[in-house]
Amino acid sequence: MAEEGVQLLGYWASPFALRVKWALKLKGIQFVYVEEDLPNKSPLLLRYNPVYKKVPVLVHNGRSVAESLLIIEYIDETWKQNPLLPEDSYERAQAHFWAKFFDEKCVSEIMGAFILKGEEQAKAAKAREYLKTLERGLEGRPFFGGETIGFLDIAVGWVGIWGRVVEEIVGVNLIDAETMPLLTAWLNKFLEVPIIKECIPSWDELLEHNKGFHKILTAAST
Repeated sequence: MAEEGVQLLGYWASPFALRVKWALKLKGIQFVYVEEDLPNKSPLLLRYNPVYKKVPVLVHNGRSVAESLLIIEYIDETWKQNPLLPEDSYERAQAHFWAKFFDEKCVSEIMGAFILKGEEQAKAAKAREYLKTLERGLEGRPFFGGETIGFLDIAVGWVGIWGRVVEEIVGVNLIDAETMPLLTAWLNKFLEVPIIKECIPSWDELLEHNKGFHKILTAAST
């Protein structure tokens, strides 16, 4: 559906901006994408996210919403077609719980494995432990959302791409197919869905970008 006054301020290599792109595409919402140069933040970004000054930011009819999970929830509540969150209040709470768990536990350990020289293996082991715990949220379903992609799939899905980036650059494996068969099968299925796949950045460009990012971060940590 066409929708006036919808902009997404993002950055091509941001997994959090990718989350919002996925949500908008799955809901069938047309939007204007504005690519940000993060070292030189635009007046538009500073205007619409003056607190954190980071992407993603959704602008809808002149009003802005920041933070990717909040943006996805706003999208789902504003446009009712193709719902992403369950109607059942318990199931909704579970989706929020696991998304919060992923962002607070898994992401920090993944980043630690990526940037902390000498601690990669320990951080990767902790990340694997948390990701194995996250696997419980699937409960034998094809997607976290059940039979179709939902809120939690969108929140977590980028780990299949950036996990490969960490493995390629740092040499640690985060998602083990042998010990996490359900999570592995889900990622393979999720990332091959056409509407999901078309939003994913070029692998070569993403890898090259993150090699440079890794050098900057590891230099700063020493």
